[in-house]
Amino acid sequence: MALLALLGAVLVIRLATLPLLVRAQAAMRRRALTALGEDAGAGAPGGIGAAIGDAAVTVLTAAGVVAVTPAMFVFGDRLLVRPFDTANARYISFEVHLAVHLARTWYITVFVVCLVLWLGLSYLTQRNVLATGLPQQAWRSRRTQLRVVGLLVLRAVLAVFVLPVILVPAALVFQIVAVITSRRPKPVGTGAAQQPPLNPYGATVPPQQGYVPTQYVPPAPQFAPPTPATPPTPPALPVPSVGQPLSSHEPRVIGGYQLLGRIGSGGMGTVYLAQRQGSATQVALKTINLELLDDAELLRRFQRESEVLAMVPGAYTARVLDSGVDQGRPYLAMELLDGRPLDVHLREQGPIRSAEALRALALALAVALSGVHRLGLVHRDLKPANIMLTTAGPRLLDFGIAAIVDGTRLTMTGGGPGTLTYMAPEQFGDERVGTAADVWAWACCVVCAAHGASPFAATSTGAVIRRIVETGPEPAAVAAVRDLDPGLAAVVTRALAIDPAQRPADGAALLAALAAAQREARQAAPDPAAVHDQITRGWQTLAL
Repeated sequence: MALLALLGAVLVIRLATLPLLVRAQAAMRRRALTALGEDAGAGAPGGIGAAIGDAAVTVLTAAGVVAVTPAMFVFGDRLLVRPFDTANARYISFEVHLAVHLARTWYITVFVVCLVLWLGLSYLTQRNVLATGLPQQAWRSRRTQLRVVGLLVLRAVLAVFVLPVILVPAALVFQIVAVITSRRPKPVGTGAAQQPPLNPYGATVPPQQGYVPTQYVPPAPQFAPPTPATPPTPPALPVPSVGQPLSSHEPRVIGGYQLLGRIGSGGMGTVYLAQRQGSATQVALKTINLELLDDAELLRRFQRESEVLAMVPGAYTARVLDSGVDQGRPYLAMELLDGRPLDVHLREQGPIRSAEALRALALALAVALSGVHRLGLVHRDLKPANIMLTTAGPRLLDFGIAAIVDGTRLTMTGGGPGTLTYMAPEQFGDERVGTAADVWAWACCVVCAAHGASPFAATSTGAVIRRIVETGPEPAAVAAVRDLDPGLAAVVTRALAIDPAQRPADGAALLAALAAAQREARQAAPDPAAVHDQITRGWQTLAL
């Protein structure tokens, strides 16, 4: 009981100083970005002061633990405040009346378990801090790996030969809190995905902004094989004043496209603002980072996205203009969309308050899904981050994990990719994931647009899953849709049925349900042309 009380006090101290720990981890992430030559966010909170402060908390806590241990435990001054020594097991034998060999086994086992857990969680903390939302080079670089291994070896040596035994479980308590905190790192830097969109040129098109897929966050540098020599560079084109300029390690030409700037990037790939040499048309050129060209699954996903985007109708989806492979590096050229993702719009401007705009969003996504489902595809990752709000209407993006569901190529069951708060109940079990899962995600996105968050958002992963598979959506979230458009809310409620058979079966059935809701509201049943007109008129009420 005395040991539990002591460790409980250590936990209280760690929780009381948690903001300092968060800032120290953010400072570590900023240092990693700076080492890669990226903008780490000047003036952001944290820095060396946070790291020193957190270290001081650790040292003072350790000193306090060592100071109070002799008074709390019998033989504490001879057993717990000394370094690890199997001879100390005799004190345990005296206290609990065990045979010496049993006491020694118990002593060694508890110490080794605590030590291994401490070192393992230390490694996980380092990985989470340096790998989540940062370029993969931040974690995979040889320098980082050597530093982490050296830190673990140093901790092991100190624990075995120098530190008092009682500090190992105390350090484990500190490390448990650190690894939990590192799983949701504080954002750092001013990566391309957080920048205002890029503006291309051209007198015949309205000013456009960049297509920003959200899986791309701060940029990852390339590494060997080096970029092959390129032909003489044409006269430099002006780089847009808004956005991220190319860094020195990035190529200037891919597949005949001259790269003008970076729209977004992350651990898996990069999206560039590009222009075909000799052409005035600018595109969003997506490619995989060089260090991942040997990742067969990622290459398959990239190829699948190219195939899917080439098949889906152009209505309310991004059009593919070109694709190919340059020196073993695949690329995908897509139309450059103006606007920004729905999640960014909600974060900066709040929920959509126009009933016409909300219905236009719902109809446009239903039209996009009907085209996707008609081809026997399931998107499987419909969420606000993959919905681009352009001046011409919403566009559905990112088909990298779309599945063929006709049974001939790729049929997915349960546990598949997706974003937790937009995943349908069947994605958590062994049921076949079909088009009804996209209908569920459609309803979540409509609710999010009106409410500002997913109807299944909660404070923990377990709570989210319970809402999805048991208790249902947040009533206030669905009420936000009902306040704007009761007919649309009725379709949304039906689309959120736990049983897939009770939802509209696919995008076409979803459009039919929306038309039926309009008829009940004494509106005309829309034909395809009327649907497009209704989307256009409703979209004009949204301030982008």
